[in-house]
Amino acid sequence: MRSRRGAGAAVLVAAAALIAGCAAPAPMIQPGSVSLDGSTPAGLEEFYAQEVEWAECGSGFDCATVEVPMNYEDPTGETIEIAVKRFNHTGDGEAVGTMFINPGGPGGSGIEMVTSTTSYFSRTLRDGYDIVGFDPRGVGESHGVRCYTTEQLNEYYETSYDLTTDAGWEAYVADATAYGEACLENTGPVMEFLDTVSAAKDLDILRGALGQETLTYFGFSYGTFLGAHYAELFPTRVGRLVLDGAVDPALSFAELTAGQNEGFEVAYRSYLEDCLAGASCPFTGTVDEAWDRTVELLDELAANPIDSGDAERPVSDSELVSAIITSMYSPGWWSTLTEAIGLALEGDGSQVLLMADIAADLDDDGNYPEDEGAFRLIDCLDYPVELDRDEITANADALVAANDLFGPYMGYGEVGCATLPFQSSAVRDPITAPGTPPILVIGTTRDPATPHEWAVSMADQLESGVFLSYDGDGHTAYGYGSCIDEAVDAFLLEGTVPDDGLSC
Repeated sequence: MRSRRGAGAAVLVAAAALIAGCAAPAPMIQPGSVSLDGSTPAGLEEFYAQEVEWAECGSGFDCATVEVPMNYEDPTGETIEIAVKRFNHTGDGEAVGTMFINPGGPGGSGIEMVTSTTSYFSRTLRDGYDIVGFDPRGVGESHGVRCYTTEQLNEYYETSYDLTTDAGWEAYVADATAYGEACLENTGPVMEFLDTVSAAKDLDILRGALGQETLTYFGFSYGTFLGAHYAELFPTRVGRLVLDGAVDPALSFAELTAGQNEGFEVAYRSYLEDCLAGASCPFTGTVDEAWDRTVELLDELAANPIDSGDAERPVSDSELVSAIITSMYSPGWWSTLTEAIGLALEGDGSQVLLMADIAADLDDDGNYPEDEGAFRLIDCLDYPVELDRDEITANADALVAANDLFGPYMGYGEVGCATLPFQSSAVRDPITAPGTPPILVIGTTRDPATPHEWAVSMADQLESGVFLSYDGDGHTAYGYGSCIDEAVDAFLLEGTVPDDGLSC
């Protein structure tokens, strides 16, 4: 997270902002790069025909790797491997088919998600489908991104910049540039080809290599963006697609960031309303008063970090914002956040630090994931940005003006993309995917990360989009036991298409 704007004129931005971003928009699809008649794209026959060698990797699971071109414009060149893990269906008889999944991100591991299949998918889906998770290119076990070590990241994140000065801006840009150069040095040439269009083409090779005539797919968050691209690229190969927590692919970078800024406000106000109705809430008064007290607490922590129980790691505003943002993804975290804020108000930052570490995906030894840069690199290759100081500053100021809690932490993400060694040539257009069967698109009314209106927009853009709405909190809708679960399961298992506009 980034240090919030102080009471004075200086704009202090922590280095973590350099790898910030948001859900990715749509890259341009090159003419002639796909086959719209359902045949194997020319030059890729050997990839589709490869024999996948499965090996048992746990009770009920098999693992394998599938080879794909690094650069689809040069399929005879260097190749990379995509790691896959299959959950074998638990029902009697043959499986209904194979369902591919993506947990979001970008940079989320499908390998990790499928390992926890029982936590994500209903018993009826597990009985009926073999479920395949994969790590997209740049992620985890699939030639994962490598940028900085944990030691380098810790030093990097502790750096702040006064962006109101030329010297501060130049240092900020220089450090962002150095980070990108380290990513290229440690990741290699595949770094240029981590875009979502390439990942969607990988997904079709996975489908073909695993013997599936059409793709059954369940994507969450960024996974909806990947799924929509697949539908645009391979309309005749679309089977049953479910896109939950949808990203609007037509938005600009600034619009996406502004949407999330608003989404987290909506979510946090919902949390505060719930908190104030309980007996142990550390706030009093109205939602507006609790909001203002949160802002005051952030200012206090920025000026005077509190003890966390670790003398080398006091808790400042950035850790608290990280804890709040993480908690907005699921109401199941709300009680933990309530306890953490209550302790912080008493000068104890231990619970806040624990939540911030979980948000940063630190392991028990305090290490970041090796592929921690995957989010940024994939995201940045999906849309173009320019290193325009005036425009970037204006966008950041607009976020602060929109709300004074999350806004100060959401700006300047463009710098992290504009300073990479490779720049995106993407064009931001709606995705229509003409000619596909019905595609379910799901939105949650108080989703912090992919606001409800993004799902409405994606469903409207897709010619075959069927919109489902969940009136609830948290990020994505499936799994809360609502009519959404019933509709999704019936669609995936039986092909039953729910009414467009179904809401519960």
